[in-house]
Amino acid sequence: MAWKNRYLFRGRISERKFRDLLRLFALDITADRAAELTGLHHNTTLAIYRLLRLRMAELAREGCPFRGQVEIDESYFGPARVRGQRGRGAGRKTPVFGILERGGRVHCQIVKNCSKATLTAILRGQVAQEATITSDGFPAYHGLVEAGFSRHHRIDKYADPNKPVFSEGGVHINGIESFWSYAKRRHQKFNGLRNNAFPIFLKETEFRFNNRSNDLYKILLKSCRLSPLRSPQLW
Repeated sequence: MAWKNRYLFRGRISERKFRDLLRLFALDITADRAAELTGLHHNTTLAIYRLLRLRMAELAREGCPFRGQVEIDESYFGPARVRGQRGRGAGRKTPVFGILERGGRVHCQIVKNCSKATLTAILRGQVAQEATITSDGFPAYHGLVEAGFSRHHRIDKYADPNKPVFSEGGVHINGIESFWSYAKRRHQKFNGLRNNAFPIFLKETEFRFNNRSNDLYKILLKSCRLSPLRSPQLW
């Protein structure tokens, strides 16, 4: 007989077990460890973790456009080094474009390439034209004012290694660089992610970063109560 569960459509676990698992998920405990702590089957834990990550991805889409002071940057995720290949996106690395609103939130998006056309199209869909954009000197960011944005400041991280560019007049990309550091450090604990799993883990990381000062457990519990997690084929 299935348990009655307000948070999990057709779930076969009790609400108490679900809340216990959700608390561990909110604390960023891995699915393997959570299964041990709750006594739930490993496959059940993995399935619910996946549904929670999908819910985070849905919630992460709220809140556009970005306004005010906005930082942009691109980064690459994947193997630390591929023999015989160097430079941006070398080897099997996945390019990710990031937008951060200072004092607010971040948006990250996997891209096929970091061309000017690709990144400008994303900015037009995510950033208000009156925003002030700050970036490094990557050529793909040239021409943003001509593309309709009010102000665009550039920094050159490599101009003078003895001079801290991040301290001058607020022209820096500290925020988005901080997110890249957080994301790569967090993803390391999963010992590598398959290509088909990386997108959902990336959006989960974005949502956790954006809610780092909030109670993630309460946010997700409320969301699941209002709209129960659904994946009938799993139960």
